[in-house]
Amino acid sequence: MKIRIAHVATLVVAAACGASCALLLSDSAMSKERRFPQLTLERLTDEQRPLAEQIMKISSVGIAGPYNVLLRSPVMARRMYDLLDYLRWHSSVPTRLNEFAILIQARLWRSQVEWFAHHPLALEAGLSPDVAADLKANRRPRGMQPDEEAVYDFCMELSTRHEVSDEVFGRLRRFFSEQQVADLVVLSGTYVTVAMVLSAGEEGVPAGKELPFKPDEP
Repeated sequence: MKIRIAHVATLVVAAACGASCALLLSDSAMSKERRFPQLTLERLTDEQRPLAEQIMKISSVGIAGPYNVLLRSPVMARRMYDLLDYLRWHSSVPTRLNEFAILIQARLWRSQVEWFAHHPLALEAGLSPDVAADLKANRRPRGMQPDEEAVYDFCMELSTRHEVSDEVFGRLRRFFSEQQVADLVVLSGTYVTVAMVLSAGEEGVPAGKELPFKPDEP
């Protein structure tokens, strides 16, 4: 069973929003009119509400973040939710490596919300804080375990070169089955999509929370 306990504290925050459920964004994101005004439970349509209530049970940002945009298209949002449910909780990829792969995409996209949501989950799953810190600083992480190094090189080649060398693919296959490779590829692509949704919607971290990536950082 994939870890869910890490969400408890953030779920309490989300639930405390009650009917409004809108986690406010950082001040910088609120300095101009929202591209997608924050949805609230009491203003959802009958088509949106059932999914929103499910999202509230598992999302560390409630129906803010990517869901604030995705719920504008309820049928698509349901399909995306189901895909994310598999990739997060039922993937064949071990949780430590799953969350590491998500952080790689968060770093490549400088996705504030992705890093905010998944950094604590990666650490809880066993990723070294030093590896996460190097990744966040845009450095090749030092001290990676062999399977982490294989995942890092595979994800970076696929994402930045749009191809994977035989050497890198073969090294990943020493640790991953064919199913795990397929799950890793789809996980990476899906979190690129999530990062795009967040970027296009200018969705930010909850109010009062520190931005993972500062404006003057690479």
